[in-house]
Amino acid sequence: MSASARLAELGLALPPVAAPVASYVPAVRDGDLVHTSGQLPFTDGALPLTGKVGQGDGLVDPETAHQLARTCALNAIAAAASAAGGVDAIERVVKVVGFVASDPAFTGQPAVVNGASELLQAVFGEAGRHARSAVGVAVLPLDSPVEVEIVVRVRS
Repeated sequence: MSASARLAELGLALPPVAAPVASYVPAVRDGDLVHTSGQLPFTDGALPLTGKVGQGDGLVDPETAHQLARTCALNAIAAAASAAGGVDAIERVVKVVGFVASDPAFTGQPAVVNGASELLQAVFGEAGRHARSAVGVAVLPLDSPVEVEIVVRVRS
């Protein structure tokens, strides 16, 4: 099944590629690889939540952050597809890097970034399995709780 068919089956549509918030482009193709810039969980052009991930008052709970990472991955697919010539030109997800703006006591970054990994596997099947890093950081752009970047291989 094609990635576009899987997206439809999941009830998802690729969003418009998010406009850069600084001096960069959303994705760059180099040969048969596309590298995306870090994608924030923009929905309809806005961040639905801001702040640090962790347990407790005033923090973004890990399950919500997991869903935000899923949104980041959908935005990353859109950025990669724009450079690849469409989502069905993406052959494989090679690498995922997820950043989680973390409360100092929070150590569940891998579970948060699973939101991105699970979506990529749902869309691309076995070709969505990838190498990955999940990194806790002090703060992300616009005070986003999560950010995800991907590297994909595309048809030549």
